[in-house]
Formats: sequence, C-alpha cells, structure tokens
Amino acid sequence: MTRRLRLDLGYDGTDFRGWAAQPGLRTVQGEIEAALAMASREEVATTVAGRTDAGVHARHQVCHVDLSDEAWARLTPRGGESAEATTASFIVRRLNKILSGRYGERARGRDLAAARGTCDVRIYSAEVVDASFDARFSALGRRYAYRVSDHPEPLGRWDRLWVEDPLDEAAMNEAGARLLGEHDFLGFCRPREGATTIRTLRTLRAERDAEGTLVFRVEADAFCHSMVRSLVGALLLVGQGVRDTDYPAQILRARSRANAAPIAPAHGLTLEGVDYPEPSQWAARAKQARARRDACCGDKC
Repeated sequence: MTRRLRLDLGYDGTDFRGWAAQPGLRTVQGEIEAALAMASREEVATTVAGRTDAGVHARHQVCHVDLSDEAWARLTPRGGESAEATTASFIVRRLNKILSGRYGERARGRDLAAARGTCDVRIYSAEVVDASFDARFSALGRRYAYRVSDHPEPLGRWDRLWVEDPLDEAAMNEAGARLLGEHDFLGFCRPREGATTIRTLRTLRAERDAEGTLVFRVEADAFCHSMVRSLVGALLLVGQGVRDTDYPAQILRARSRANAAPIAPAHGLTLEGVDYPEPSQWAARAKQARARRDACCGDKC
C-alpha cells in the first residue's frame, strides 16, 4: 500500500538550476527528494505541477509523492499513528529542518544568512490526498508574474528585471489582449520533441503594484518551455516603442521559430500559484489533460 502526499512549497530560484533533477547540479526537485529520502530512508520521486527553469522563482508550487507504508512510518511521528493535523505539521517541520540544514552546510563560511536558519526553499504544507490527485495533470491552470522595474532600486534586483526607460503600459496591454484564447504558441515556445505547443492563454496584462513595479500577470491552462518569458519579451519591445502593438500577434500567426519572440531573463519570473478543481473532479481533470496531450503528441510527451 502507498500513500500519496501533496506538498505545497515555495523557493527563491536564484541558486537553483531549475526544478528538474540533473546529475551534479543543485535543483529544487533534487533538494526536495533528498530531504524526503533522508526522512523516510527510501528513494522517492516527485511529480510537479510546473517545471520551472533555472533562476525562476515560485511563490506557490505543488508536487506529490507516493510513499510506501515503511517510508511513511519512518517519516511520521510514532509510525504515523498521530492525528492528521499533527502528522502534517510534523512532516513540514521535519522536511524544512533537513532543507535548512542542507542549505547551511552548502553555504557555511560564506553566507551569514544561512547561519540564521534561512533557506531558499520552504515547504508550506503537507497533506495526504487520494490517489486520483495528480499535481501535474489535475491542475486547471498555472499563474505566473513577471516583474519589471523601470525605476530600478537595489533591493529588488533579485526578482525583477531592470529597464532604464519608462514602459508604455497601455500599448503592452493592447498587444497582449490579441493573444488571449486557444492558439498554437510555437513562436513563443522552445518546443520539446513531439510535444504540443497549443495552449489556452487566459490572462496577459501588465499592471503597477503599490511600489510602482510593473507586473505582468500571465495565466493559462499550461505553459510550454519558455512561453511566459517569451510573451513578456515580445511585450517589452512594444512597451519600449521598438515594435508596434501588432508585433506579438504577428509572431503568433506565423507559427514559426524563424522569427521567435525574444526571451526575457529568468530572474524576473515567479510561479504565483496552481489552481485545482474540487477533489471529486481530480480524476476527471487528469483524464482530460492526458487525453489532450495524447491527441496532440501520441506517446512522445
């Protein structure tokens, strides 16, 4: 018997080589799976809602992992017999302690923040869920924010792009509105072999936050590789007056990599959240998402 555990987490992507585990490189998946393995004394594999690239942050990411009875007993207090809330709290504290310890060992002697118990990845919550939940395929959509400062100040340099000249917010929003809906976003993606580039873009707009930072809000059912940063890259050229408001739509209509959109730097991008249906709809949503993938890609994605 196995238990499926959902983990909600966040991370500062600055020092990570992305989410996906890579031999010899520090990745978010690598750190999470290492912490789970240390706590459960069993190798495990996580499934994530959205794989982020190197340097991209996450305010709220979701993954799941399947644990054997033996692994669960070693992970939880008194063999997992405690109340559900107590068990979840224990798992979160235990994993975060391991993650902080690994970060501290890595940074020892060269990072004062590490000595104060900080870490660049944090588990927010843990929950045992039904096996019908799939962090990737049960998701209804993903929400990203890309932050740009056209009045740069040093404290924001790690999570936003600096530009020297003011940006035309109205022009960028006019251009972005033309991309909404279901389209083939090949001109805005780095396609993986056999993978579809058809997506439903629900939100693409730029707005100022309370500090005056320009925040691009981007939401879709799913995103292909580098899609968000490519959308932002195209809109920035419009906002700077380099291109007219039809430029992003021209890229979309061309459906070609020959004149692909420029890709904005990774550090300005943050995964803000992942949306799921009610638990009774998890299996149906996952089946729908897999069927769409298979119809577009066969068995190659």
